[in-house]
Amino acid sequence: MAAPPLLTLQDVALTFGGTPLIVGADLAIAPGDRTCLVGRNGSGKSTLLRIAAGLVEPDRGRRFVQPGATIRYLAQEPDFSGHATALSFVEAGLGPGDDAYRARYLLESLGLTGDEDPARMSGGESRRAALAQALAPEPDILLLDEPTNHLDLPAIEWLEAELKGSRAALVLISHDRRFLQALSRATVWLDRGVTRRIEQGFSAFEGWRDAFFEEEERDRHKLDRKIAAEEDWLRYGVTARRKRNVKRLAGLHDLRRQRKEHRGPVGSVSLSSGEADASGTLVVEARDAAKSYDERPIVRDLSLRIARGDRLGIVGANGAGKTTLVNLLTGRLAPDSGEIRLGANVTLNLIDQRRADLDPAQTVADVLTGGGSDSVTVGGQSRHVVGYMKDFLFAPEQARTPVGVLSGGERNRLLIARALARPANLLVLDEPTNDLDLETLDLLQEMLGESSATLILVSHDRDFLDRVVDTVLIAEGEGRWTAFAGGYSDMVAQRGAGVQARTVAGAPRPEPRQGAKPPRREDAAPRRKLGFQEQHELKTLPGRIDTLSANAAKLRAALDDPGLYARDPARFAKVSTTLATTEADLAAAEERWLTLEMLREELGG
Repeated sequence: MAAPPLLTLQDVALTFGGTPLIVGADLAIAPGDRTCLVGRNGSGKSTLLRIAAGLVEPDRGRRFVQPGATIRYLAQEPDFSGHATALSFVEAGLGPGDDAYRARYLLESLGLTGDEDPARMSGGESRRAALAQALAPEPDILLLDEPTNHLDLPAIEWLEAELKGSRAALVLISHDRRFLQALSRATVWLDRGVTRRIEQGFSAFEGWRDAFFEEEERDRHKLDRKIAAEEDWLRYGVTARRKRNVKRLAGLHDLRRQRKEHRGPVGSVSLSSGEADASGTLVVEARDAAKSYDERPIVRDLSLRIARGDRLGIVGANGAGKTTLVNLLTGRLAPDSGEIRLGANVTLNLIDQRRADLDPAQTVADVLTGGGSDSVTVGGQSRHVVGYMKDFLFAPEQARTPVGVLSGGERNRLLIARALARPANLLVLDEPTNDLDLETLDLLQEMLGESSATLILVSHDRDFLDRVVDTVLIAEGEGRWTAFAGGYSDMVAQRGAGVQARTVAGAPRPEPRQGAKPPRREDAAPRRKLGFQEQHELKTLPGRIDTLSANAAKLRAALDDPGLYARDPARFAKVSTTLATTEADLAAAEERWLTLEMLREELGG
């Protein structure tokens, strides 16, 4: 018998500023659940999580928490007021009987000493302290809103391992696909104010969502055809049968009302870029370049060639010097020694993660047009600024909105919109995925895939790196940088380990408390040969991939039947769920085969 839920929300509704944000949301969290909460930016995910945490009172609906159940909520912007140090902030979240040592252990595991002044902490340090406060009491339920924001790869991978070993039920909001795939076992989708749930992790979500939208679109077309038929009857048949057909006329009005009130999927992002004339074959060349700060080497003996069309990903722990390296490669910073040369006809576009060059007083329209105009030129074509804004999910009335009142996700979308409107043949993106929703990330990936511009990308998003780049440059420490062919997963397979955390000055290496599970770490030792199980997988995976591909094709063919949903809704739901599972299994099998094949090649067969 399943354990009763620790937390339930039933038929929750909330309206902001006259516009319904949540109209009918349900959520049930049982002990040990691993649930991801997904939806577009602005769909109300963070608000729903705050309702679950008891911080926001809904207009309608019921919230129930089992007596004695403990809940911890991680906000996107934690409040440090009244705390002199990071340690005092974390200890304030402990309850009677909680292990006081765990607060310091978590801080040190996350790269902090505990003595940091909250008023002077960076965004990444603030996020780490807030995570430590949420995790320290070992609560029954953890509600985490974008826990990976501002974290580097070592911290993200440490957090994954820590949460996998936690007994707490989890509800996660995140734009990091790999993080969601690793931790979730159920998915709640908040769409147009309503929640829908599948008892599968994020890997199955996107196929299920797409099947839902396709069926919804078929239903909309059916409704349009029925309205057209009823209007034809109304014009030619209502006079002779007036009394008998009053009910049918009322039905037509009801159909029209349904069509008018139907809310389609939240507006889609349409990304296109303006490209400058092609650069020369050589875009950037570094020869024995070096750069140091306060006698600490950031770059040492770097020799690198970036050719036209290359897609370079730069990874490393926070503080490794990624931004300094980008500034060197783009000519914004001179090396201490060696040479860095830009090729001929290079036109640069840079998206800075700090968003420092956005004037808070400027309006959205002025940022895109440069001021004094209502049009923007994209790809050589002039477009009205409001139409271009809609491509990036901005409402027309936001044209005169000051940048200073936009959310983090909106500012990031605005930066991307501005950058893509400027002609460039070298795109430099420094953490472009922060605060973007998954659909926008998909479309940004497609735009980068279709663009002929050379790309330099700094990111902690492992999935985005795998999808976009063809070479990864990783910080090895002491100013050394090493290039690996492929994406992030390929780099890990070749190198034997991912990005390693930097040691914080003054922070002793944390010792796990008695009985605590240490975080999992990648084995950095090089492997000498494939094991028997790996050899067997490498031999059998191609056949499994073929079988899964054939099964997926059959399931898609079944869903292509436009009458399936009307005849048998239960079968449609079953086929949709099976297709999502099959596609997730197919993707996992293909990724596993690629990893093993890369390892086999590295080890010489």
